Amino acid sequence: MPVADLLGGMDQPATYFLWRSKYAGTAVPELRRIKELEGENAKLKRMYADLALENTAIEDVLQRKL
Repeated sequence: MPVADLLGGMDQPATYFLWRSKYAGTAVPELRRIKELEGENAKLKRMYADLALENTAIEDVLQRKL
């Protein structure tokens, strides 16, 4: 079956080829673990962004008091 038929008329078949190059040969348990790690990574990035914003606000308040 041609790739174009599988993609269902998507305009960018490069997305499929990028996905295939990244995950070809990866077993299902490994894919699940990758998905879990990506979710955890996103959560940690959000936590870091919140803490960095809070830290900047605190530093700003401290600068005003001095």
